[in-house]
Amino acid sequence: MTHVLTGFEMTAVGEPLRPTERSVADLAPEDVLIAVAGCGVCHTDVGFLYDGVRTRHALPLILGHEISGQVIAAGAAHQELVGQGVVAPAVIPCGECADCRVGRPMICKRQVMPGNDRDGGFASHVVLPGRGLCPVPGATDDFDAPLGRADGPTLRQLSVIADAVSTPYQALVRAELRAGELAVVVGLGGVGGYAVQLARAMGAHVVGIDIDPRRLEAADVGLAIDGRDASPREIRGRVRDWAKSVGAPTTRWTILECSGSAAGQQTAWGLLVHGATLCVVGFTMAKSPLRLSNLMAFDARAVGNWGCDPALYPDLVEMALDGRIDLTGHTELRPLAGVGEALEDAHAHRVERRIVLVP
Repeated sequence: MTHVLTGFEMTAVGEPLRPTERSVADLAPEDVLIAVAGCGVCHTDVGFLYDGVRTRHALPLILGHEISGQVIAAGAAHQELVGQGVVAPAVIPCGECADCRVGRPMICKRQVMPGNDRDGGFASHVVLPGRGLCPVPGATDDFDAPLGRADGPTLRQLSVIADAVSTPYQALVRAELRAGELAVVVGLGGVGGYAVQLARAMGAHVVGIDIDPRRLEAADVGLAIDGRDASPREIRGRVRDWAKSVGAPTTRWTILECSGSAAGQQTAWGLLVHGATLCVVGFTMAKSPLRLSNLMAFDARAVGNWGCDPALYPDLVEMALDGRIDLTGHTELRPLAGVGEALEDAHAHRVERRIVLVP
C-alpha cells in the first residue's frame, strides 16, 4: 500500500520552507511509518534554517526531530508496533555497533536523527527506524485525548519529551544529581525550563539564571538570578550564600548550560566549585574563551550531552503521565501550516512555551 505524506521542506539557509509531498510505497524491514501527532520546534531547527548549521542529509529536507504519533505501518521486523502510540527519540542509535555495545549509544556512527539524517516530523507522517521507539501506555488514534490523568498531557504534547525533556534528563542522570544537592540551570527557555522541573522532581534545590525577566518570573526555582545584573563571580557568591541558607552543599554543584549562547557558557563556567559537574546541553556556533585549568583546580568535570539514550525515555513518559513534570502548561499547539511563522518566532525569541506543530 502506498502512503502519501505531506510536509514542509528546507531548501536553503534562510529560505522559507516549501510545501512538499513524499510517496511511501515499501518500508524497509527495520522501518515504520508514523502518523505524526505533534512535532516540537527546537533551537536546532532554527540553527539549520537561519544560522547555517549543516544537516547531515543533503537538502531539500523536512526538518523536525521532536516527534510523537502512532505507528500505522511497519516493515517485517516491527509488525508488533502497528497501532502503538509512540515517542520517537531525537537520536536513534543502531544498538549493534561497538560503541552501542559498550554503553555509549549517543556516539553511534549509524545513529539516525529525524530532520537531520532523514526527513523529520514537520509533516503528516514520518518514516523512522522502529528500534528505540518509546511506547506510550493508553495512547490511541485520538491524539487530543488526555493520558494518565483527566488533566494529563495528550500524545501531541508528549512530543517534547523527544528532545526538550530527555536531553536535560540524560545530563542530570550523567551528573548523578542526588536529592538535597544543588542544581543550577543557566538559560530558562524550552530546554532549561524542563531542566528545572526535572531537577526539582529529583529532589534538588534549584537555581535559575536568565536574562529575560519573563522567564525568571515564571521559573519555579528556589533562587532566580538575572544574568545581566552581576558578573559570573558575583553570581557564584549569591548561589553559595543561598545554598548555605537552605542547607544545600556548597560543593558538588550540578550546572546545566541550556542557553546555547557564549554568554551563558561563560556564566556556567564561572559557577564551577569543588566537585562540580558542568553539563553542556545548549548549542551555539560562537566560541567562548575558558581557562580549562579550572577543571583541575576544582577537581570538577565538564560533560557534553548529545540527545538521550532511548533506554531513558520510558522513565520520562511515566513522569509526564503521573504529573511529576508538566508538559501541558509548557507547550503551545500550533497548526503545521504555520511552521514558517513558528520558526520565525523561535528565531526572534518571541516564544514563551515550546511550540508543538500539529498536522
